[in-house]
Amino acid sequence: MVAASVWSLLIPSIEMTGKPGLPGILPAAAGFMAGILFLLFLDSVIPHQHPESDQSEGPKGSHLSRTSKLALAVTLHNLPEGMAVGVALAGALEGNSYLPMAGAVALAVGIAIQNLPEGAIVSMPFRNAGNSRTRSFVIGTLSGIVEPIGAVLTIVLASVVVPVLPYLLAFAAGAMIYVVVEELIPETQQGEHSNMGTIGFALGFLLMMALDVLLG
Repeated sequence: MVAASVWSLLIPSIEMTGKPGLPGILPAAAGFMAGILFLLFLDSVIPHQHPESDQSEGPKGSHLSRTSKLALAVTLHNLPEGMAVGVALAGALEGNSYLPMAGAVALAVGIAIQNLPEGAIVSMPFRNAGNSRTRSFVIGTLSGIVEPIGAVLTIVLASVVVPVLPYLLAFAAGAMIYVVVEELIPETQQGEHSNMGTIGFALGFLLMMALDVLLG
């Protein structure tokens, strides 16, 4: 997701401005920070629980179970991922030279790969709480339903999206980076073998970098 954010979102955002120097990076910088702040705002106002948290209590006044908060957290953070794919596909469908279809596909593949363990993060606690395998699997699957919804809505609104594409690409990148730093990296550092998480991050980054550069 980090590599995809850089090569498929931030770099095209900067290149699309067509301006040298500081004016060329301002849209990307503004959109990136807006994405970070948007996810930070959602984290602060919507009761949820981070996947790595072992606490059983949520925010004061919240009556959601730990597993429900976990599902809400993952669902919440899937929205910008779907939007990122939608933005990239919208640009590619409009024939934007900075956003080739291969690059959009590489971005979608990268997000799909990380969705596999993300769905398991949701399903396993529900199974441990006494739910059936089928129910746990369905809940884990449904936690990702916002991704295609977000992608389709973004593509449908392409006529509105394309004129502000540099900002939206960077916004999606900021939101995805927030998810990585806030949720995924801390999760990889839990337990005795945190070094494997670091190695996995490096290998995943190299893989997505290669896909984005070779296919884009």
